[in-house]
Amino acid sequence: MQKEMEKAADTRCLLADKNALKLEVKDIHKSFGKAAKEVLGGLSFTVADGEFVSIIGPSGSGKTTLFSVIGGLENPSSGEIWMEGKETTGVRGKVAYMPQLASLLPWRTVAGNIGLSLQIAGVAKTEANKMAKEWLVRIGLASYADAYPHMLSGGMQQRVSFLRALLAPQNIMLLDEPFGALDALTRVEMQQWLLSIWEQNRRSVLLVTHSIEEALFLSDRVIVLSRSPAVVLEELEVPFNRPRSDDVWEDPRFIELKSRIYGLLRTGSDGGDKL
Repeated sequence: MQKEMEKAADTRCLLADKNALKLEVKDIHKSFGKAAKEVLGGLSFTVADGEFVSIIGPSGSGKTTLFSVIGGLENPSSGEIWMEGKETTGVRGKVAYMPQLASLLPWRTVAGNIGLSLQIAGVAKTEANKMAKEWLVRIGLASYADAYPHMLSGGMQQRVSFLRALLAPQNIMLLDEPFGALDALTRVEMQQWLLSIWEQNRRSVLLVTHSIEEALFLSDRVIVLSRSPAVVLEELEVPFNRPRSDDVWEDPRFIELKSRIYGLLRTGSDGGDKL
């Protein structure tokens, strides 16, 4: 297992050398309130071009705060955010964002929700509507183009929400626990669907999740955070080829990585032993 992880890490280093890093989080600290309660304790990591990275940590470890800092909604107490070689600390509009809940406009049709997002990004109305309908065909929702969000199941709404983020012009996608509100079966189906669509585009993705299995199934790399104030306990390379097959869940390496991450989350430290 150690050799396989080292080989995967070497491959990731080559990828980072070959392609410009899309996101660099540099020693981010964030404190709130008069008592200066520290939530983020100095986070540093990168996301390469076309890389799918997951962040997993205990509840309250500052994952949503981290997304707010990356997206420019919050300024860090110290540290810097860089995207595509330029500092973007405190700058908004540089990332595409998909929240846990679909947050679709209830008075607009499915196609209208997607088209509006494209128009805000600068696409002409006629072209935006055309793109929306073409993509709804590709994701199997063509018959719902003129339906309203309340007429869709939770999984369908999340497909539309993901598509809206995917078609945004930004090169970095932040997915904030996007399947957390779905039932177990729908969640697995959505994970498989997301990968199938992502494989066609390979945008750089940073996912926050509480599910170890989800992180391992979707990602190239998993970043494990400590309790607040959050620091990076460990970055784990995921050694499975793409496209991912369903039987990866039963792979001994998957089970070993799952156990490793669970141990990190439970103890809040790296334990001194590496996979």
